Amino acid sequence: MAWRDSRKNRSRLLLFISSIVLGIAALVAVYSFKDNLENDINNQAKELTGADLIIESKRAVAPATLKSIETLGDERATERTFASMVYFIKNGGSRLIQIKALEGKFPFYGKIETKPTQAATNFQEDRNALVDQTLMLQYNAKVGDSVKVGDLKFKILGILEKAPGQTGISASVAPIVYIPLKYLEQTGLTKIGSRITYRFYYQYRNADELAKTIKTLEPKVEKEGLDIETVASKKEETGRSFRDMSRFLALSGFIALLLGCIGVGSAIHVYIQEKLSTIATLRCLGLKAKHAFFIYLIQISIIGLIGAILGSILGTLIQFLLPIVLKDFLPVEITMQISWLAVAQGIILGLIISVLFALPSLLGVRKISPLNAIRASFENQQTKRDSLLWLVYAFMALFVFGFTYLQMRSVMQTIAFTLAIGIAFLLLLLFSKTLMFLVKKFLPSAWSYLWRQGFANLYRPNNQTLMLTVSIGLSTAFIATLFFVQGILINRVTLSSGANQPNMVMFDIQNSQKQELNKLTKSYKLPLMNQVPIITMRIEEINGKKLEADTGNARAFRGEIRATYQDSLTAAEKLISGVWTGKVEEGTETIPISLEQGYANRIKVKLKDKILFNVQGMLIPTVVGSIREVNWGTMQTNFRVVFPAGVLEAAPQFHVLMTRVPSKEVSAKYQSDVVNAFPNISMIDLDLVLKLLDELLDKIGFVIRFMAGFSMATGWIVLLSSVLTSKNQRIKESILLRTLGASKKQILSINAVEYFFLGVFAAGAGLVLAIGGSWLLAKFSFEANFAPPLVPIFVLFSIVVGLVVITGVWSTKSILNQPPLKILRNEG
Repeated sequence: MAWRDSRKNRSRLLLFISSIVLGIAALVAVYSFKDNLENDINNQAKELTGADLIIESKRAVAPATLKSIETLGDERATERTFASMVYFIKNGGSRLIQIKALEGKFPFYGKIETKPTQAATNFQEDRNALVDQTLMLQYNAKVGDSVKVGDLKFKILGILEKAPGQTGISASVAPIVYIPLKYLEQTGLTKIGSRITYRFYYQYRNADELAKTIKTLEPKVEKEGLDIETVASKKEETGRSFRDMSRFLALSGFIALLLGCIGVGSAIHVYIQEKLSTIATLRCLGLKAKHAFFIYLIQISIIGLIGAILGSILGTLIQFLLPIVLKDFLPVEITMQISWLAVAQGIILGLIISVLFALPSLLGVRKISPLNAIRASFENQQTKRDSLLWLVYAFMALFVFGFTYLQMRSVMQTIAFTLAIGIAFLLLLLFSKTLMFLVKKFLPSAWSYLWRQGFANLYRPNNQTLMLTVSIGLSTAFIATLFFVQGILINRVTLSSGANQPNMVMFDIQNSQKQELNKLTKSYKLPLMNQVPIITMRIEEINGKKLEADTGNARAFRGEIRATYQDSLTAAEKLISGVWTGKVEEGTETIPISLEQGYANRIKVKLKDKILFNVQGMLIPTVVGSIREVNWGTMQTNFRVVFPAGVLEAAPQFHVLMTRVPSKEVSAKYQSDVVNAFPNISMIDLDLVLKLLDELLDKIGFVIRFMAGFSMATGWIVLLSSVLTSKNQRIKESILLRTLGASKKQILSINAVEYFFLGVFAAGAGLVLAIGGSWLLAKFSFEANFAPPLVPIFVLFSIVVGLVVITGVWSTKSILNQPPLKILRNEG
């Protein structure tokens, strides 16, 4: 019976399920990509790490510790990494980059990719350098040219194409220059204030020996301030990073799938409504209610399975695009292949949601009485609430919650996401119902017939207004919110670098260089803005407890702290508790200091707690006198720890200077003079940083738009499906109108009015949701101002409304191409 009944409706049934095809395709593509990425990370973990064991320290390793680790492993290599300026002698260009001073045959697995190839192994033989290809292109440099790093010149022996663990994004933001470690001291870049990362690489031929070494090192790690990394930990860390990305991609696909689910539910509702007389007739012939239910359940299940298979095939093809879309974010080479697990997940998921979201309409089949065949109004009588229906709704909510939890693995995040989706659905439903009520209640009778008929179609029986408002509105809201958030991030940084803000930062300025640099800066008629001293220190004790006695707060003792001294609060600081002390008299035993609120929470201290600082070997007892709130978004130097004046003036220190350079030409000449006169001073060109950030956000935005496109496309398919689903009803309406004398043009005008206002309602509701959501994110997550961009909003609104009108009118135009008599005969 299911097979026979479907013969005239198979194309329509496939159309119903087409709503979920793109959602399934997106999820299968993401799952396949995730599976392939995990396999490649596992297979390439050694090449990603480059060694069996890495020991890392943020400060110089103590001589005793250094002696003990120098003999580890079968092969060893050493690296010092820090930020510094590089100066291209040929054209005078300079740029802040990441210096890697290397000694040894690292990497032991994989290779440093260079052009020419032999440069990777030969550059350590003399005063040579490997320069990142992005820098070579930016400064029009060639192999054989020279670069100046600190006080030394290095010959460019090769172009660095890729290093272990490097991605396209990291190469753009922090390009690398390799130099031999043996020349590092001669560059003069290891002075006070230089933040150097020390890395020691080891290769082990014996796995048991490696395990033994790790076991021996682990107790020393916290005490000595060291970090250890192995192939296993690198694999876990990289996998965790890309799991987060995969979760975002999967949730983006899931939103498209939810829109498709709305389309399935609504289309099946219309389909069952059209089958009422058929089902009632079958009931008169003795068909049981449960058998009627199973006939249509079988139809939906088989068509759902077909839709899921089509979606899985499409997703398997789409997965080959993802490495192209995400290439700048990937540290490994992706080998794409069919993931049968992802395909199976997509098919099962598609079948489940097809049946689950069709059930509310299918359950109504059980209640159809044989009397419906002779009395059409019978079913309009009040019937008892169906407990099974509420159970299905509960399963729907549970399905959304469960799927989200599988992606996020966090109950709170899952609840937040599920509530956000639920609230968006409810608001769109409420908005749609309110609009239909207002149109029905206050439609002016003085308007022309075409306008009144077009509006009346919005609330006619079996209309699709609710479903289309929700699906199109939600997809519009999703895409608009992503666009607004991207704009908030860009504007937040751009505003911080306004006309009165500094756009050039210089650091690692030694005491002896301060006056000369100020003189050079003034000679260019540049302002001296935000000039502050920085002192390097670390925590020795908190409330009398050392690291060994306070393992629960070990992070407070690890790493170095960059602090300053000042006599007043800056514009970016606000006192929230305690008393500010700007200056202390000589001989004060315990110094009152001020801590940034977030840092105080992280190291678990409060007002009046005592902290003993080690400042270059000198112990200074302090007490927390005040807690500050710091606006980190401002373009000025901000600090977690601030001392009063009168304490640290004599301590070893370096300085930071900010200024504003009026043009690129002045900036290039000024940077060139600073690098030549003071090779150790590093500079950050904030205009360049903003450009890089813009490129980074564009790349991230492209990934987001790629996934958001599935939602927009699904919304359009749901629209097309709903229009074609109600085709039979529109045929009857058109016959009546044409029989009464209406022309094709008038009928098209009525449809255009209906779809125009449907598009206006849906797009308007989605944009209102997006603006509200973006404002909440800006205020509570990004702590930024949000001003809706009017031009993009108008453009997106016009595109959505235009798509709705064109789709609606184009899909119903075919109805008018046949004479009424022919259609009446077919109906008869």
